Amino acid sequence: MPSTSLCVGVVAPLTGRLAPLGAPLSYVLRRLAPRLAHVRNGGRRHDVTVAVRDSRSDPDAARRAVRDLADRYGAHLVLTMAGTRVLPAVTAACEEAGVPCVSTTFPWQAYVHTRGAGPGHRFRWTYHFAWGLDDIAAVFADLWEGVGGTGAVGCLWNDDLQGDLLRHDRYGFAPVTSPRGHTLVDLGAYREPAAGFTTQVERLREHGADRVTSAATATDLALFHRRARAAGVRPRLITCSRWLTYPHTHTTPATDVHGELADARVATLVYWSPDHPYRSGLDGTTCAELAHAYQQDTGAAWLQPLGLAHALLETAHHALTVADDPTDRASVAQALSGTTLDTLVGRLDWTRGPTPNIALLPLAGGQWHHDRHGPRLAVVSNRAHPGVRLTGELTPAR
Repeated sequence: MPSTSLCVGVVAPLTGRLAPLGAPLSYVLRRLAPRLAHVRNGGRRHDVTVAVRDSRSDPDAARRAVRDLADRYGAHLVLTMAGTRVLPAVTAACEEAGVPCVSTTFPWQAYVHTRGAGPGHRFRWTYHFAWGLDDIAAVFADLWEGVGGTGAVGCLWNDDLQGDLLRHDRYGFAPVTSPRGHTLVDLGAYREPAAGFTTQVERLREHGADRVTSAATATDLALFHRRARAAGVRPRLITCSRWLTYPHTHTTPATDVHGELADARVATLVYWSPDHPYRSGLDGTTCAELAHAYQQDTGAAWLQPLGLAHALLETAHHALTVADDPTDRASVAQALSGTTLDTLVGRLDWTRGPTPNIALLPLAGGQWHHDRHGPRLAVVSNRAHPGVRLTGELTPAR
């Protein structure tokens, strides 16, 4: 007789440098615990155990967490949110163990590339929802054009995976931004954490670029901006993805960094906000309600990963309710491959691509506006996602 008990495993960065992802995921797990306690499938009730393991923001620890969930707990499905080193470790371990996995948080090209595959490759067990590097490039180009048309843009990209992908002649920014009239000026690769940006600032000056794009940490971006100002170079706009999608007050305690980035008026991508027009099909929560509850319950500002975390759990619940046999991992994976689901981040559709195993999310453009309460993310460009209302104006630095 098949077991009526199911296990959903969660590999979360509860500690370490990726903890800003772990906090909203932990919150949503607590909030949705009553909804996840059981599922009904084909008239049968299945009790559900949610087992959480800390990835420690480390790839090796993440792989061990997957093995523990697969072998010790017999997880029928694994969920994760992580960065460009840890998330591929989780998904590769799930693929090896034959456990369905749903992940989110970074561009789909990175998801495919870091696993040694290319567009068109079909993974058997692992599914991801996010946006593309091309989507980021398009939103950033909208922002650049919002402060002065087209022209030279200085690219402050590291010497690691993020920088390599952003420079990529197929995946990166150039195929999107060059046809729009922008000239990307590579300021020179640097190692994180950066010791200084003398070369990069000088190249910015040489090329007369008054806009900069980056994927730097908050600390490195603040250092670059400080060095540029000291050299008499003042970017009118800096667009930054990765760590600057979070309030920099969450990712570093350094007050000098906070002040520097407030002065820089950094713009970024927006994949979820309280103003997104969605409602959860699982518990009826709206984006505004979730953001408000998080702030009330934790005393902290809402974070973009909140919406992604909620959608992860909505997807898990859906897959277990529609799979032909939710106790069979292959059946759960098959259910994921055909999923089209309205969630708190919008419609997730794994049947359309842009490549197998990927559901695509649209992006808006945002900017960090500052007041006495700290940084506030305003939606300042919605050309690529007109369903999201604007909540502020794009303001260049002066």
